[in-house]
Amino acid sequence: MPEKTRDQPGSLSNAGTDYLIRHITLRQLQLLEAIVRLGSFTRAAEELFLTQPTVSMQIKKLADSLDAPLFQQIGRRVEPTDAGREVYAACRDILGALSNLDAALADLKGLRRGRLRLGVVTTAKYVAPEILGAFSERYPGIDVSLTVTNRDRIMERLAANEDDLYVLGFVGELEDELDITPFAPNPLVLVARADHPLAAERDIPVERLADERFILREPGSGIRDAALKHLATAGVKPRVRMQLGSNEAIKHAIVGGLGISVLSMHSVMLDSGGGKLALLDVRGFPIERRWNLVTARTRELSLVARTFLQFALDSEPHIRSQLEAARASFQHLRPH
Repeated sequence: MPEKTRDQPGSLSNAGTDYLIRHITLRQLQLLEAIVRLGSFTRAAEELFLTQPTVSMQIKKLADSLDAPLFQQIGRRVEPTDAGREVYAACRDILGALSNLDAALADLKGLRRGRLRLGVVTTAKYVAPEILGAFSERYPGIDVSLTVTNRDRIMERLAANEDDLYVLGFVGELEDELDITPFAPNPLVLVARADHPLAAERDIPVERLADERFILREPGSGIRDAALKHLATAGVKPRVRMQLGSNEAIKHAIVGGLGISVLSMHSVMLDSGGGKLALLDVRGFPIERRWNLVTARTRELSLVARTFLQFALDSEPHIRSQLEAARASFQHLRPH
């Protein structure tokens, strides 16, 4: 049988490889990865700060280069074709390799230069920026970025390896696929308006909460899930008056007399001296939780990321003392 030449059909042709290299861009691969992950051209455009027509045009160019359709519309969601799934798998390998290359090059530069990308869930915005600011002061040559968004979006970013580290409370079903490092306490407390009848009482039985109206975060919130599970264990089914999308909105609703809520102590620390809110002394509270620094096990952390992880761990005594001081301030303001 004659030996195949490199230009014969079915062989690994250098010419074919050169063609792909010339005609496929990294941006197109990033776009395809985002569309598959998010199931939407529109959401991919928003994430990458592009217009939808631009995204559509780039994906068409990619499909033309590969001579294969990459997506199909199924209901309201965009799904990859068989060819699209093959390209997506290659995208993940390529983007992962580039991320690891970035980490290796950062290590060569040491801590004089480099980059740190941190993604945090919304409630962690009360603790992460302070640590990140102190880290930047110690290592001024490091470029830092902070993305604050809801838990679902953070999990999407984690799956796509978009950041170096993530700050999460509850991790969920992906625990076996992640490296998880607890680094700070995150107690969940019961918060009411300062003149609430329960604010002056001590050692309140948890059953008393069945008569109260609750204001909770939206479904999918880690705090909401922890609060409902904790109350259910005590046999209490809370009367949920409303669901709000942010801790600040919940605090305003509490001050407006609309109900009580379970919040992270971090989110009420700055209010401890204001006199408008009170922590209720209910049995079983606070719910003791932890903040975690999380990354995919397949991701190789750069020297900068490893240094920040240790810096965060070393910050725990300071964070704990801040929490204790805030709780003491609330106790001082408690009605007698």
